[in-house]
Amino acid sequence: MDIKHERTNINFKKARSHADKIIKMIEDGEYCIDVMQQNLAVIGLLKSAHQMLMEDHLNTCFRNAMKTDNDDRKQKMIQEILRVTKLSNK
Repeated sequence: MDIKHERTNINFKKARSHADKIIKMIEDGEYCIDVMQQNLAVIGLLKSAHQMLMEDHLNTCFRNAMKTDNDDRKQKMIQEILRVTKLSNK
């Protein structure tokens, strides 16, 4: 695993750890604001991991596809980026 993927993986592991903490906090009836702060931490980690994945994809897979003469492959890659971008903006 390269360093970029390792950093992304670390964010996912941190998010999982925070999510586990949130579940425990809710089960223990902790203060809502404290739970929401932990939730925001998870959201931030997931957004950061998503951004890292997108940057890596654009700099590798997408760039390689755009260098080819295969217009179908190029269009497919563009559609994938648009689909993921739309999903991330919901």
